[in-house]
Amino acid sequence: MIYYLVQYIQKQFDFPGAGLFRYISFRSALAFILSLLFALFIGKRIIRYLQRKQIGEEIRNLGLEGQLQKKGTPTMGGIIVIAATLISVLLFADLLNIYIIIMLVTTVWMGAVGFTDDYIKVFLKNKDGLSGKFKILGQVLLGLFVGLTMWLSPDIMIRDHVRPNIQSEVVVTSEYSGSEPVSVSKGKKTTQTTIPFFKNNEFDYAYLNPFKGKWRDAITWTIFIVVVIFIITAVSNGTNLTDGLDGLATGVSAMNATTLGVFAYLSGNVIYSEYLNIMYIPHISELVVFMSALIGALIGFLWYNSYPAQVFMGDTGSLTIGGIIAVYAIVVRKELLLPILCGIFLVEALSVLIQVSYFKVTRKIYGEGRRVFLMSPLHHHYQKKGYAEPKIVTRFWIISMLLAVITVVTLKIR
Repeated sequence: MIYYLVQYIQKQFDFPGAGLFRYISFRSALAFILSLLFALFIGKRIIRYLQRKQIGEEIRNLGLEGQLQKKGTPTMGGIIVIAATLISVLLFADLLNIYIIIMLVTTVWMGAVGFTDDYIKVFLKNKDGLSGKFKILGQVLLGLFVGLTMWLSPDIMIRDHVRPNIQSEVVVTSEYSGSEPVSVSKGKKTTQTTIPFFKNNEFDYAYLNPFKGKWRDAITWTIFIVVVIFIITAVSNGTNLTDGLDGLATGVSAMNATTLGVFAYLSGNVIYSEYLNIMYIPHISELVVFMSALIGALIGFLWYNSYPAQVFMGDTGSLTIGGIIAVYAIVVRKELLLPILCGIFLVEALSVLIQVSYFKVTRKIYGEGRRVFLMSPLHHHYQKKGYAEPKIVTRFWIISMLLAVITVVTLKIR
C-alpha cells in the first residue's frame, strides 16, 4: 500500500527520497525491520492474550526430560509470524505482482488449515486435531492453485540470455548500478527448473513425458502439477514434524528462507543471473520483499520461541511456514534443491516413516514391533540418548547452515 502511495507522491510532487521505494533492496529492508519489530513488540501482547485465554499446549508424556514443564505453554503462536509477514508485505510489496499474489494466497490458505487444526486441539479438546485427510486435501488444493497459476498466467515465464546477434530485447532494471545491459530472449512458458549436475543446471519436466502430439504440453503441465502437490505436502508436513523442540523449526526455517531469498534476488536480476549462468525469471525479485518479511517475523518469533519457549508456533505456524518454503522454491524454480536445502525436514520426516514402517513389518514377522530409533522424529531420538535440548537444536541449526551453503554452491556445479 505504501509502495503505491509513494509512487503516486513521486509522480505528482517529485518528493525527495521517494525514489528509494523503486529499489527492492530498500523495500526488503523495511519489510524485514517492520516484521521483526511487530513480532517482538506486538507478538509479546499476543502471547499474553494467549496466556489469559489459557490457549496452552497439551503435552503427552513421552518420558522426555523437561517435557512436562512445557505443559500449558501458549500455542498457536504462528499467528505472530503470519500477521507480521502479511502486514509488511501488504505495505511494501507490489501487490499486483503475480508471484506476490501466489505467496499471499499460500500464507492465508495454509494459515487457515493450520489454525483449524490448532483450534480443534485447543478449543474442542480433540488431541488428534484436524483429520489427516483434510490436511492433505488443503495441501493438494494449494498445489493445484500454484500449478495451474504457473501454467495459465501470462505473467509467469522465464527468459534465456542470448548472444547479441540473436533477436532479443534489452531488459534494464533500476538496480543495475551502472552495469551494462544484458540481452535476453523473449519470454517463454516452460516447465524448466534448476537441478545440479545437468547441462546448464536446468531440467525440464517435459523429459518425463513420453507422449507427443497436441496433448503433449497439457500432459507435461499435469506432471508438473503432480510434482508441485507432492512437494508442498512433503515440505509442509516435514516442517510440522520438525517443530518438536524449542526454536528448532523456527531457526531452520529462517536459514532456508534466507537461502531462497538469495535465489529469488539472483534469478530476478538479469546481470547476476547472466553472470552465474542461471535462468532469468522476470519480476521474481519482488519476492525478496516477501521473504525478507518472513525472515524478520521468524527471527522476532524466535526471541520468544527459543529455549525455554514462551510460546509454540503450533500447526498454525509450522504448516504455513512449510507451505511457504515449498511454494517459494517452486516459483523460483529451485524445488529440486529442496532435498538438500531442507535436509533437516527431510531427515525428520524419513525418521518417522522408517520407524513406523519397520515397526509394522517386524510386528508381522516377530509378533512384536521393533524400532530403528529410540524415538521419532529424530530430535526425540537424541533426547532419549541424553542430549540437552538446546544442544540438539544448536547442532541442527549448524547442519542447516551447512546445507544452505551447499545448496548455493550447486548453482556452479554442472
